Amino acid sequence: MVRKRIYKGHSLVKDIDNYTVVDIETTSLDSYKGEILEISAIKVRNKKEVGYFSELIKINNEVGYFTTRLTGITNKMVEQEGKDLIYVLQEFQKFLGKDIIIGHNVNFDIDFIYDSMEDNLNEYLSNDYIDTLRISRRVLPQLKHHKLDNLIDYFNLVKRNEHRALNDCILTNQVYINLANYLK
Repeated sequence: MVRKRIYKGHSLVKDIDNYTVVDIETTSLDSYKGEILEISAIKVRNKKEVGYFSELIKINNEVGYFTTRLTGITNKMVEQEGKDLIYVLQEFQKFLGKDIIIGHNVNFDIDFIYDSMEDNLNEYLSNDYIDTLRISRRVLPQLKHHKLDNLIDYFNLVKRNEHRALNDCILTNQVYINLANYLK
């Protein structure tokens, strides 16, 4: 079953100064079976981080071994720190506002959030977005791989110490700032 996301924003390729970087962690790569486990975002103004949003979400199922191994997020953390999905989506929506979203392989994140907002709030994530993966493939065709870790290495950034949404937002923002120089 393919979901039509008719209100989804447009993919852009450009250098901008004001935006929100978004990343999520999920229980599965499949938006039909998986749940959003964590949503994080960084509000950026004049390419400077000015605000942070990060919430764990109570999920309906257990956090699987693979997800815990990848993210470090445990069932105990979700039980103790997790918040209701509807509350987190509403707060995320307020934080994001009308900003352009930036993310790495951001269609994955946007599709998960779009579907969750549609199913739970009867609202749509319609913000335009910029994908650092797409830009990387365009401006750095010599790279064999364009994963976030490959770009972190390419730009000599501090390697990530954990695969968590907020940490990935910080690194994605640094990657975007470096990639944007190629777009000028």
